Amino acid sequence: MWAPPMTSGACRFCAEPLTETLVDLGPSPLANSFVSPANAAATETVYPLRAHVCSACRLVQLPQFEPPEHIFHDYLYYSSYSDSWLRHAERYAEAMVARLGLDSGSEVIEIASNDGYLLQYFHARQIRVLGVEPAPGPAAVGIAKGIPTETFYFGRAAAARLKAAGHAPQLVIANNVLPHVPDLNDFVAGLATLLAPTGCLTIELPHLLELIAQTQFDTIYHEHLSYFSLLTAERVFAHHGLVVVDVEELPTHGGSLRLFLAHADRGIQVTPNVAAVRQREIAAGLDGPDAYRGFAARTEARKRAVVDFLQTARRDGKTVLAYGAPAKGNTLLNYCGVTTELIPFTVDRNPHKQGLLLPGTHLPIRDPAALRAARPDYVFILPWNLRDEVMAQLADIRIWGGAFVVSTPELQILR
Repeated sequence: MWAPPMTSGACRFCAEPLTETLVDLGPSPLANSFVSPANAAATETVYPLRAHVCSACRLVQLPQFEPPEHIFHDYLYYSSYSDSWLRHAERYAEAMVARLGLDSGSEVIEIASNDGYLLQYFHARQIRVLGVEPAPGPAAVGIAKGIPTETFYFGRAAAARLKAAGHAPQLVIANNVLPHVPDLNDFVAGLATLLAPTGCLTIELPHLLELIAQTQFDTIYHEHLSYFSLLTAERVFAHHGLVVVDVEELPTHGGSLRLFLAHADRGIQVTPNVAAVRQREIAAGLDGPDAYRGFAARTEARKRAVVDFLQTARRDGKTVLAYGAPAKGNTLLNYCGVTTELIPFTVDRNPHKQGLLLPGTHLPIRDPAALRAARPDYVFILPWNLRDEVMAQLADIRIWGGAFVVSTPELQILR
C-alpha cells in the first residue's frame, strides 16, 4: 500500500521549493517497521524513498510521511548492543568531563538518550544527568540503569518547561537525533532555549560529505529526514543564535561530525578546525550543485554489484546469510530486491528484534547462534560501519572457510 507524504515540497529549514533530486531509491517501507510473523501476509505500507537537495541552503532531505509517534513508539534500536558504540560513548564522556571541568555540581542533559548508553558514564562520575527519550522501551531501560529519563518529544515548548523547572545544563548532548527531526527549526530553537548561557552543546551526526564521497545510499531511509554538511548546519544554528566553535571528524556511521556549539553572543573564538572542514566541503562542491550530480548513477552501480554477487553465489551453490538488522540494511535489501532465496535469514544481538521479520524483504531475524549453526559461505554485514566489531565477534567462521562481505564503500569480500 502506498502512502502520500505529510509535507509539501518545501525545505524544512528555509521553506524554499525543492526542485533538485539527489537519488530515488524507489518505494520502501519504514526502515524500522519490523514485522511479526503473524502479520507476514498483511500488506505493508510503502513510501517513495526520494532524497531532495534544497537549492538555497543545500540541506539534503526527505519528505515526512509519518508523525514521529508512529515511528518511535515501538522503536527497537537499543544503543547498548554495540560494544564499539559503548566505547565511543565512554571516551566522549571522559573527554567532556576534562574539557568542561564537569563535577558533581554540573548538569548534563541528553536529547534522545535512548537506553542510557551515554549518560551512564557521566552518572558514574556523580554528575547530575537527565535523559529525554520519546521511545518508551529504550527510556525504560535507561531508567532501570538509574538514569533519570523524561519521555517526550523535544522542541521549543519542552525546553521552556525544563528551563522553568530549574534545569540549566552546562552540557547539552544531541547525538544522531537532528536527522530524525521533522520540525527542524522548533528543535534547534529548543536547544538554544535549554542551553545555559555559558553552556556547551555537542551534536553528532553523519557527515554528508562522506555520504556523497562513499555513495552511502543505504544511510538514506524515511526515519532520517535530513542530511547535513557543516555548511548547512552552520546556517541552521546561526538562525537560532548558536555558533559552531569547534568540530571533530569521527569514523562513526561511516564518517560523522561532532559539532561543539555555544550561544553566539558569548563571542567564543572559533577553532581552525571549523574553517578546515568548511573548506573541504567547498572544495568538494557541497555549496553548489556539482557534488550531488552523479550520486544516483553511482548508487545504481552499487546496486548492480550487490545483486550480481548474490545471484552468482546462489548459482554457484554458495550460501549467504546476513548479520544485523539495521535501518541501513533494510534500505539496501529493499532497493536491491533481495529475497529469502538469496539471503535466507539475518541475525542480530538485539533480542528485541529476534523472532521478527525485516520490513519489506521479510528476512527472519534470528540469534547469532543460528548463523554459526548454518555455517554459511558468506556473511553479509549489513551494519558495515561496525564491520570490525562484527568480524571480531564472528572470527570463528573462518574455521569452515567462511568469508565476510560488505557493500560500502564498495562491495568487498573479506577473508
